[in-house]
Amino acid sequence: MAGQSKKPAAADRRARIAEQQAAERARERRNKIFMGVGAAVVAAGVVGGVVLATSGSGTKATAASGAMNWAAPADTDAAVKAAGLSMLTAEGTAMHIHVHLDVWADGKKVTVPALVGINEGAQTISPLHTHDDSGVVHIESPKIQDFTLGQFTTEWSVPLSSAQLGPLKTDSGHALKVYVNGKETSGDPSKLVLHAHDEIALVYGTPSENAGVQVPSSYAWPSGL
Repeated sequence: MAGQSKKPAAADRRARIAEQQAAERARERRNKIFMGVGAAVVAAGVVGGVVLATSGSGTKATAASGAMNWAAPADTDAAVKAAGLSMLTAEGTAMHIHVHLDVWADGKKVTVPALVGINEGAQTISPLHTHDDSGVVHIESPKIQDFTLGQFTTEWSVPLSSAQLGPLKTDSGHALKVYVNGKETSGDPSKLVLHAHDEIALVYGTPSENAGVQVPSSYAWPSGL
């Protein structure tokens, strides 16, 4: 009888230990995600020499290279909600792909900022997000579903349609060109479904400005992406 009573107790202890180990692994994974993000942002700021300026369309940053930066929104949670997505406590694992986004406005490269879709303070993250300013967009979701370019630009607070890119609108002298893997595409770019290793380019400007942009057909993906 004594031997029988010990078995359930031992099983309970093993279950509690397993739960504690799983919780600790989850904490370590979350900390790794957000510590890595913070380091990448600090490094980018030191190397880039970014100078901030405020305009009527929001805060922008101009790097030493002449690139423009439409900053990530201050209220990450509201932007993610507007995109129809929810914040997670860790990156999802059911779907894990990446795309690369290039943006040009008036002939100048626009920096896709770090921390789109990431709330560092709350340590939460959207399934659609950026870790750094390389233009790599991460799709790491707990379920398999379609994600669109418009959802990402909504998280970025950069309005996108066939007639608008951020604060810029098309007119008789300015056009918005959209390319996927080097090929021009028509229609509403916000509806573009993101696929693994897509190279997407948004090019806004005058005919001469747009003609001067060398649109990439692919991206040199780092190992592991």
